[in-house]
Amino acid sequence: MSKFKKKGGNELPPISTASLPDIVFMLLFFFMVSTTMREVTLKVNVHLPEATELSKLEKKSLVSYIYVGEPIKQYQKVFGVAPRIQLNDQFANMGDIQDYIIAEREARDEAEQPFMITSLKVDDNTKMGIVSEIKQELRKSAALHINYSSRRRVER
Repeated sequence: MSKFKKKGGNELPPISTASLPDIVFMLLFFFMVSTTMREVTLKVNVHLPEATELSKLEKKSLVSYIYVGEPIKQYQKVFGVAPRIQLNDQFANMGDIQDYIIAEREARDEAEQPFMITSLKVDDNTKMGIVSEIKQELRKSAALHINYSSRRRVER
């Protein structure tokens, strides 16, 4: 049996790179659309308590978060190890909660304001007194729809 040889030898044609920019831009668009950026940098340690009866929030765009927990290591020299309140990207006092809720309410459309939810992400080692004080401040600012964030209990 004989082999047939091509006239040009075993030379392969060069790979066309004309479509590479299109592929790169499609990947770039995909990651730009599908990636969400973290809105808040946590400055407190929040280890959520466990719960069994949980429900998922439907519209997360209407949720305002209040974080309560022990400051992370780099802030413990300044603020100590006592639980602190974090609103957006800064530490706050009890008196700042009303201003925060009012600012969040004004940032929303008027039709969405009645459906706003305040979610408390509280560390499981935090005393209930702080949570009660936060709830009193939320009552003063008429933020009566409160959600407590937790994680699902793992059955063993």
